[in-house]
Amino acid sequence: MKLLYLDTGMGAAGDMLSAALLELFPADEQKKILGEINGCGLEGVHCEAETVSRCGIKGTLMRVLIDGAQEEESSEAAEHHHDHHHAVHMDDIVRRIDSLKLPETVREDAKAVYQRIAAAEAKVHGAEVSEVHFHEVGMMDALADVITVSFLIRRLAPERICAGTVTTGFGSVHCMHGILPVPAPATEKLLEGIPVQAGTIEGELCTPTGAALLGYFVDDFGPMPPMIIQKSGYGCGKKEFPKANCVRALLGEMVSDGQPQGNILCINCNVDDMTPEEIAFATERIAAAGAAEVYTVPAGMKKGRPGIQITAFCAPDRKEAVLSAFFKHTSTIGVRAFFQTGYRMESRVRKLETPDGTVHIKESTGFNQTRRKADYDDAASLAIRENISLREARERIRAQEVRI
Repeated sequence: MKLLYLDTGMGAAGDMLSAALLELFPADEQKKILGEINGCGLEGVHCEAETVSRCGIKGTLMRVLIDGAQEEESSEAAEHHHDHHHAVHMDDIVRRIDSLKLPETVREDAKAVYQRIAAAEAKVHGAEVSEVHFHEVGMMDALADVITVSFLIRRLAPERICAGTVTTGFGSVHCMHGILPVPAPATEKLLEGIPVQAGTIEGELCTPTGAALLGYFVDDFGPMPPMIIQKSGYGCGKKEFPKANCVRALLGEMVSDGQPQGNILCINCNVDDMTPEEIAFATERIAAAGAAEVYTVPAGMKKGRPGIQITAFCAPDRKEAVLSAFFKHTSTIGVRAFFQTGYRMESRVRKLETPDGTVHIKESTGFNQTRRKADYDDAASLAIRENISLREARERIRAQEVRI
């Protein structure tokens, strides 16, 4: 499986992501790609790639020139806030993207990413997406980054994209409306459901555009999966920090043939004042709220009381529903929640026609292993019909599978 891994230990910005991805191509192809981007019809915009060094690491710095000039270095949050003198609305951005000479998939990706940015800004300002307007120059700079990243990812065509925990930085940042905390409010909205950390660098390391691109393109967040690295690229930021201000992109093949299950949220709590019936009901409701797995284990509580730990795993987008189920159906007053990276085998169900009727066989493959198992209901029906044990029924199905 072709895997793209993004190391976001120093955050992410649109220009850093585009520069890191550009480095994954041969030098002659990089020039052609920049020519296609600059010739796509984004009026007044010109992208340039420059070789720079950050803490001794050679990488690429992407510069976006608007009418021949580069925008002043400032918080990207400022680029997306209101400016009534040079305002651009989401409808204007969609029209501009639709007019570009780019593959349709790239245009659709770019519109979807900018829609995320507009939705985040709308939440921050308590407005409708249609009411959000952007600073003209800052919007063009960010739009160039979004288009370039979308173009490069489509050209690379990875089968899966993973990224590490996103470092946001900390402190405060100046924008046209005053001083905002880091991460900026729009960035914070765009990072919901993504594992983040402040890190040790004071400043804005993750911008709204960087967060929107990660949220749209990345399939899984967590440690780098086992992979054979074939190419690497370093996209450098404009500022110098004690740590190398780079996004690193790694392109290669996953070592195993199993499928990453993705970024899984684990939620658990301990209770010592619920009856077994209440606990059973609670686990059923937590599962119904969207948990992929729910289980209980005995736990020793304070003052020597025996208790139960209830644990659930769910996708990040089911977090609120599963949390609500925990607080509604258990007696807990607090839960623990943390992200884990899960891996699972690929599974498929096939029908097996046997003398005893149709049996569904679940087959799972991955990590150099293959497992087959008859459906429980089918095996149980056979056991009841033939007055044999479940074990005997499964062995009988297995023998028939081998013969067939």
